[in-house]
Amino acid sequence: VPSALRFSAASMSVVEHVREMASAGLHSNVRLLSGLLLTMSSNNPELFSPSQKYQLLVYHADSLFHDKEYRNAVSKYTMALQQKKALSKTSKVRPSTGNAASTPQSQCLPSEIEVKYKMAECYTMLKQDKDAIAILDGIPSRQRTPKINMMLANLYKKAGQERSSVTSYKEVLRQCPLALDAILGLLSLSVKGAEVASMTINVIQSIPNLDWLSVWIKAYAFVHTGDNTRAINTICSLEKKSLLRDNVDLLGSLADLYFRAGDNKNSILKFEQAQMLDPYLIKGMDVYGYLLAREGRLEDVENLGCRLFNISDQHAEPWVVSGCHSFYSKRYSRALYLGAKAIQLNSNSVQALLLKGAALRNMGRVQEAIIHFREAIRLAPCRLDCYEGLIECYLASNSIREAMVMANNVYKTLGANAQTLTLLATVCLEDPVTQEKAKTLLDKALTQRPDYIKAVVKKAELLSREQKYEDGIALLRNALANQSDCVLHRILGDFLVAVNEYQEAMDQYSIALSLDPNDQKSLEGMQKMEKEESPTDATQEEDVDDMEGSGEEGDLEGSDSEAAQWADQEQWFGMQ
Repeated sequence: VPSALRFSAASMSVVEHVREMASAGLHSNVRLLSGLLLTMSSNNPELFSPSQKYQLLVYHADSLFHDKEYRNAVSKYTMALQQKKALSKTSKVRPSTGNAASTPQSQCLPSEIEVKYKMAECYTMLKQDKDAIAILDGIPSRQRTPKINMMLANLYKKAGQERSSVTSYKEVLRQCPLALDAILGLLSLSVKGAEVASMTINVIQSIPNLDWLSVWIKAYAFVHTGDNTRAINTICSLEKKSLLRDNVDLLGSLADLYFRAGDNKNSILKFEQAQMLDPYLIKGMDVYGYLLAREGRLEDVENLGCRLFNISDQHAEPWVVSGCHSFYSKRYSRALYLGAKAIQLNSNSVQALLLKGAALRNMGRVQEAIIHFREAIRLAPCRLDCYEGLIECYLASNSIREAMVMANNVYKTLGANAQTLTLLATVCLEDPVTQEKAKTLLDKALTQRPDYIKAVVKKAELLSREQKYEDGIALLRNALANQSDCVLHRILGDFLVAVNEYQEAMDQYSIALSLDPNDQKSLEGMQKMEKEESPTDATQEEDVDDMEGSGEEGDLEGSDSEAAQWADQEQWFGMQ
């Protein structure tokens, strides 16, 4: 017996060595040594005390967590908790004998609550949110730390348990009144801005230079109620304050709000400002890439995608940006793959869901696309582009009734602004019975915002049906007075052809192609005019056909080379 006791005392120092290496961040060393010691313990159960076994299991599990072996880590954490349970029972049965060595040992035991938190982290990494909630729910409320409440709040929110989520976010704020992400969580769950502000008022009043916080809360309360105009004005007032000028987060929020309001020009401007201030910025770059792709700036999109991949390939944004490049290059299957990869990395990425949904829709897989757009709406109920995607799916499958119901709901929920009026008009244009209603809605939209491109395009479409080309030309010239847009120039070209103004039509097609060299309709309009100018020159037509054929072959070659480039870039992906 004395020799066994001597060995036990010696082995205690081994566990202390493991603990020191763990606290020093020597995870690979901890993994090797703790693994060997646990095997020794299995072969001789009396070699280590129950508390030492518990410590070894926790440190071994921590090293597995660090190596991203989450399932294995969960297994070891579970064994550790079982060991701790057994330890608690034995300590109750056999009270302390007054051995001085047991006191410091019990004091430095790893926290059982921390072990449960780590287990929950593993479960979230494994996308087993229910198990994560179950393990954290098992911790008594009084013992929950702010980070446990924050994780629970986010998990509840994701699971749709809004009341429980609100309670947990409020608990975070009670413990840490400057937890701004918890504030955003509450605002996103429709808690009033005034109520949220009241939870931080004591801190604002007691600490100097925090007077901006109440305005910040007010701004994001507007964001989450979909009041884009007031949100923009409030954030602009914050951004103009000298102490918060050039804040990247505020600029990113402004860019996103301009995008939601349909002001793409200002959105791009703010994204560029933010990017200049922080060249490693990732957040919001998926929306920025989408806007550039819509404008036909595919080279800029490609450069942005490459730059983001160099920053991190573990975020959804670079995959979405590259997916936008593929989508607007009409490579829908690649866009689908890239969107799916982005969702795999971040299931809450709205832009990834929209990309994948659009790719599925264009590939004719409309029902699958509808599922993705619905999920995007669930995550971002104030973003109009999510509803637009769903309504386009309904129209593509001739479900005009469903499209009308959805457009009316959006109109009532988000209010009568130029965007919602145009969306409703778009659906009305599909039904001959509601053409007049469409006209009224578009006139209202253009009264509110004469430069809103989508409203101008739809009004032009209506005038084209009525063959009111002169009115259409006046409308388009007015819209192009203060902005330049590929689609508007192309439609103006179409209208000018209809009134036999061929030279100016050719000029408009040229401008459209200079803005977006990939705009097929402008190219077709120009080629059609060239053919009509010399219809008898059969040889020339054949030459044009040959050129088109060679161009398609060039695209295919480009596709292969791009595929090879992706293969090089994603060698790591096979390891996932």
